[in-house]
Amino acid sequence: MGAEATSADGGDIAALAKGGRTNFFGFVLRLIARIPFLFIAGRLYGPDALGRFALAILVIEFTAQIATLGLKRGLAQQLSENRQPHVHIVWNALLVAGIASAVGAAVLAAVPEIMFPNSGINGLEQLLPLTIFAFAWSDVSLAALAYRLNVAATVRARAVVEPWTISIAAGALYFYSQRDGLIIAYALSMIAALLASMIPFIREYGLPRGWRPAPAELFRLTRRNIPLAAADAIEWGTRNVDRFILGLFFSPAVVGIYWVAQQIVTLPQKLKTSFDPILGPVITQNLEAGNKAAVARQVRQVGFWIIAAQAGIALALAIPGEAVMGLAGREFVSGTGALAFLLAAEVVAATAVVSESALIYIARHRNLMLSVATITIQILLSFAFILGARALGLPMAVQAIGPAAALPIALGFASVAKARLLSRLLDAPVSPWRWALVWATAAAVAVGYGVTALPRSLEWLELILGLPLILVTYGAVIWYKGFTHEDRVLFRRAPAAAGTTPVSGGSGASR
Repeated sequence: MGAEATSADGGDIAALAKGGRTNFFGFVLRLIARIPFLFIAGRLYGPDALGRFALAILVIEFTAQIATLGLKRGLAQQLSENRQPHVHIVWNALLVAGIASAVGAAVLAAVPEIMFPNSGINGLEQLLPLTIFAFAWSDVSLAALAYRLNVAATVRARAVVEPWTISIAAGALYFYSQRDGLIIAYALSMIAALLASMIPFIREYGLPRGWRPAPAELFRLTRRNIPLAAADAIEWGTRNVDRFILGLFFSPAVVGIYWVAQQIVTLPQKLKTSFDPILGPVITQNLEAGNKAAVARQVRQVGFWIIAAQAGIALALAIPGEAVMGLAGREFVSGTGALAFLLAAEVVAATAVVSESALIYIARHRNLMLSVATITIQILLSFAFILGARALGLPMAVQAIGPAAALPIALGFASVAKARLLSRLLDAPVSPWRWALVWATAAAVAVGYGVTALPRSLEWLELILGLPLILVTYGAVIWYKGFTHEDRVLFRRAPAAAGTTPVSGGSGASR
């Protein structure tokens, strides 16, 4: 029994590594696609148009997060219970998300001022809420594919189709409308991502033959996922409420500059979501088997992988931060301080995010309470920092950093609290911390600041030479000082263990 458990656990780690490798490739593709978009959006449209766009999609994406009703992560548990044919379960999920999307879209179409609180409306913006359907359905269909260990579909939709569509469309539509070009490009990218998600989804699961919507089952699914949906909305909110707070105190241009910093931060942020599609199914299957030790080990392992990768990328982007922000234009360099705090927050948040991957299944209400406490701390600190800086007469650029400075503090609280709760529930340690992270960071900082000492006229070298040098230095130290034999499975191509693939069948017995 022990040997079988060890073998299965090793297969789970291999499956996690394979999924992580696939999505890391997606991260690289997303990085390549994001650079031209930031260049086009910043240099063609400018901070004011970006600020208007940023506030609009903030409302759209928040509504879409609620419309998914937690199914992005909760669908794995629904499928693991295997009470009815999987094709019926996933189409039930799409129907629930569609109903919730319709409600959200109707509200925003009726009151478009919610999306554009500080700018005029010419009528076209009322169609923007229709993208909520695309966002929600794409998330649900990709979650269903991830349960079958098809992570490549997520890479294609989110790292290739979506970012390249918005980049190309934003450039072309600038000549049609400088005011609305970004918004139309966003809508086109959401539609393209939906098509890239639904085509492989239908190939994998098929059409719902013999399926009839069951109102009682849909209501049960919705009610059960409310805590998870709230936790997802709050987790998303911790990364975006700062933008809304800025919109209350500052002009759209300030919001636009801050949004560019947030977009750069989405690059390391996506690394932790690289493991979400595959981590959920692996955890749910081990919880079904009562294997708490395996869950703790997987949380520790994936947590370290994420922190190690995020820290290296954060250092590579933060140390030459002025050059990175300058890609969008010189007026965006004032957002360098916010960029540094936001990057630090992603590293701090990794433990909370990975711990939550298990907590949502075994302590969803307590996890929700901790999430509520986290965003409350963040909001209170954001207001305190802005108002405090304003009372001291500090420059506006310093005041605008307040929400970014509040984020790592709030997320640090979440990481400690959620890791301790999960450790207690699993009766095993879950902390991914290793001292090699300190030595690798010190080496990367030394190399990075040597590169930033170059004259301003050679600032372009900070990107072309500095980023690779920082990453190589950091990676070498982590590889030799921090990675164990088990960690290196992330970089080995090996067939997944037979026991790790979720059952794709139809109507197994319930738990």
